[in-house]
Amino acid sequence: MGLHEDVGEILFTAEQIQEIVQRIGKKISEDYADKDLIMISVLKGSLMFMADLMRAVTIPCSIDFLSVSSYGAGTTTTGEVKILKDLDISLEGKDVLVVEDILDSGMTLSFLLKSLKARNPRSIRLCTLLDKPERRRVNIQADYVGVQVPDKFIVGYGLDYAEKYRNLPYIGVLKPEIYSD
Repeated sequence: MGLHEDVGEILFTAEQIQEIVQRIGKKISEDYADKDLIMISVLKGSLMFMADLMRAVTIPCSIDFLSVSSYGAGTTTTGEVKILKDLDISLEGKDVLVVEDILDSGMTLSFLLKSLKARNPRSIRLCTLLDKPERRRVNIQADYVGVQVPDKFIVGYGLDYAEKYRNLPYIGVLKPEIYSD
């Protein structure tokens, strides 16, 4: 089977994703017009979203990248979060916007936000393309949400299963037989 054949259902086309990204970018541009914005992408999943979002933001901003691990090669979070690649720049006095592909259990982002707050930014907010509230295990909400998604295994536009499917231009639901034992 090929990449596209493994997807059982397309939730959002490439065009729909771009409309969502433009909407979020416009709102961020308005909200941070007079701020010292730094957008932090959580690698690897948010890479595509971050690239498109930063182009949709019409005000000056800086970017940086973090890499964390909480999933391994499985389909559910282990709850243990490790920072694999830390930021290159200081957050002191900056207005930080953490950019994530999906807010799921919230465990990884809860840990990450706590860690970033300790670095004394002026403000810190969370932006997620996809929100899956049914899976939430901690009390965390995003300040900017693209769309809510059902509790299904979602891939594409940066989201992966075992490091594959990130390169799909759309967001879809992976067929269960692909990831079940």
